Amino acid sequence: MSLNIHQLHIFYTVAERGSFSAAAQTLHMTQPAVTMQIQALEERFGVKLLHRSTKKLELTEAGHCLLPQARKAFELMRETDHIMAKYVENLKGRLNFAASLTIGEYVLPRLLGPFLLRYPEVSVSMQVMNTTEIVESIANQGMAFGLVEAPTDDDAVVTEPVMNDELMLVAPRSHPFFQREEVTLEETIAEPLVLRERGSGTRQVMVEELERRGVLEEKLRIVSDFGSNGAVKSAVEAGLGLSVLSVWSIKNEAALGLLKPVRIQGVTFRRQFYAVRSKSSDLPMHAAVLLDYIRGLSNEPS
Repeated sequence: MSLNIHQLHIFYTVAERGSFSAAAQTLHMTQPAVTMQIQALEERFGVKLLHRSTKKLELTEAGHCLLPQARKAFELMRETDHIMAKYVENLKGRLNFAASLTIGEYVLPRLLGPFLLRYPEVSVSMQVMNTTEIVESIANQGMAFGLVEAPTDDDAVVTEPVMNDELMLVAPRSHPFFQREEVTLEETIAEPLVLRERGSGTRQVMVEELERRGVLEEKLRIVSDFGSNGAVKSAVEAGLGLSVLSVWSIKNEAALGLLKPVRIQGVTFRRQFYAVRSKSSDLPMHAAVLLDYIRGLSNEPS
């Protein structure tokens, strides 16, 4: 009986997820189907790979020996999909994924149009969540992938950069900073700020950069925070405070003269947008092609 790479993938997923039920959810299979494939793999090698009990799933000595080989096979499959994505001409099906708020509201709508024109038989269903929620959905609910605004150290997911972004201080027409191209950090931290909620990638990037410069979040004059960029922008326009937002998210308001991006002297809030995916779940081909398309675009907002 020839070695089945799909069975290796299932074994790797069971080992990574720690249970048949969690692996089944990740792989979008039934639990009996996962169990059957593991049994077939054990029959091929003539050895038990897993110790099953009601409390815990453990690898046997043979299972521990097979795991790195299964991981290599899985990574080879993933790498092959990435290499071949640029040559795929005919894609079909529904692509379900999630994006954090800045990406989902302002970046992807500009990018998906040309992608869907190129692949007219692909449809897209995108959920908009914050970074924390997306990582939890991938780790616990089996979502294939998401696009987020900051890296994560969650062990259940793999994070890889796909494009660049820059955050800037944003001032309304009524504020003195609107007439300036650059302000100092000291001037900035003296101002009331309206920010995105805790857990958002936008806020995380800002806070981490300021902390590197000795300014702790507790020292900022944060008067309010909101769960969407639209609410933050409305509050800034109303004069509630200044904010730090992605340049992608204020293009329309800047063109209308309602808001203005202002540089902070000596401070740059540069970041990358990331694709986040499960360690043990392979990407559908249309997802691999979409990510390859995004990577191939200019990394500077236009």
